[in-house]
Amino acid sequence: MTDEKQTPEEHEDVSLYQKLADRAAEILRDGRKTLDEALKNAGEEVTAGGEYTREQAEKISAYLRRDLSEVGSKTQQARDAVINAVEPHRVAAGVQSGLAKLLTTAADVLNELAGKSEQVLEFKTGEVTSPGTLTCKDCGKEMHFKSTVKIPPCPSCHKTLFRKSY
Repeated sequence: MTDEKQTPEEHEDVSLYQKLADRAAEILRDGRKTLDEALKNAGEEVTAGGEYTREQAEKISAYLRRDLSEVGSKTQQARDAVINAVEPHRVAAGVQSGLAKLLTTAADVLNELAGKSEQVLEFKTGEVTSPGTLTCKDCGKEMHFKSTVKIPPCPSCHKTLFRKSY
C-alpha cells in the first residue's frame, strides 16, 4: 500500500505508529525505561502537541506492543534452535556454558517483551501493523507490506482476519 492510496485517517494512524515506535526505541536505547514505560512516555509526548488524542495513542500503542510481541516470540524460537544445535562434544564446556548464559539472558529480555503483550496474535482489517506478510486466515492469500500500513481487507475473499510472518 502506498501513501497515495491511503486515506487521511490511515496516513494519520501510520504516522502515529511510526512516531511512537521511533520515540519508544529512543527511550529504550537510553536505558531509562521498560517497554511499557517507554510506550506510555512516547504516547504522552506525541499527544502533548495536540496532533493526536490519548485514545489514538493508546490504540496505536497496542498495535505496536502486539508487533513487538510477535518479534520476541520469533526470537525465542531462534534462540531455542541455536541452543539445540550446539553440539556439546564440539564445543568446550566453558564456552558452551557462556554461550548458553548469553543466549538465555538475551531470550529473557525478549521474553519480557513478548510476555507483556496481552493481545492475541490475530491481525484485523483497520489495525496498523509494521512491515511483513499477512496471510488471510480464510483463504490463505498473502499480502506483503514493505512499510507500516493500516490493514485492508483480503484482496481475494474480502475477509478481515490475518496471521503475520516476517
